[in-house]
Amino acid sequence: MAKDLIRWDPFREAISLREAMDRLFEESFVGWPGWREREGEERVMRLPLDVYSTGDELIFIASVPGLEPDDVEITIEGDTLTIRGELKQPEHDGAYIIRERPYGRFERVVNLNVPVNPDKAEATFENGLLKLRIPKAEAVKTKVIKVKTKK
Repeated sequence: MAKDLIRWDPFREAISLREAMDRLFEESFVGWPGWREREGEERVMRLPLDVYSTGDELIFIASVPGLEPDDVEITIEGDTLTIRGELKQPEHDGAYIIRERPYGRFERVVNLNVPVNPDKAEATFENGLLKLRIPKAEAVKTKVIKVKTKK
């Protein structure tokens, strides 16, 4: 069997490095932090989250000002939590002078590192914050065992 020989091009790696640097500067200075864009797809914002764990549940908090409960879709499939929605751009008659707030679709996918009980999950909106509480499965909840003395 003959192997196809590929001619070594020292600039091939340099071009990919240049493309990587261009992408870094574009995301840092031109694009909105948290936006990601795949080839041929529209921009999708990566929803920033605060997540913490208590003994009984996982709690997720996201800032989503201006959204209604129907504007957000939350799904749990296996050990994957997905939060999707869209921040709609308000209509106006003028031209932007400054435009810093992001608009468009957002999505966040999180792998849950503990078994949860999705049937008892609750999501609420308050003052522009989405708060999602997902109870941990009984098997992983912290259990305190009292030590008894024998009399």
